[in-house]
Amino acid sequence: MKTVQVELPDKLAAEVEALVGTGWFGSEGELIRAALLEFLRRNRTDLLEGFMREDIQWALSRKEQSA
Repeated sequence: MKTVQVELPDKLAAEVEALVGTGWFGSEGELIRAALLEFLRRNRTDLLEGFMREDIQWALSRKEQSA
């Protein structure tokens, strides 16, 4: 497992601490993992489409430059 260190705004950090403190999550790491997984679940298709569009645009620009 990889460790990632993040900086959070004070307000968001307080919300994280509150959710852990009230027992919604066992740790800050557990909450961050759950939030990231949910973000990816909701946005995976849009993110992949964006990456594909960027790749296609790059390939087309390379083709135009070589023509």
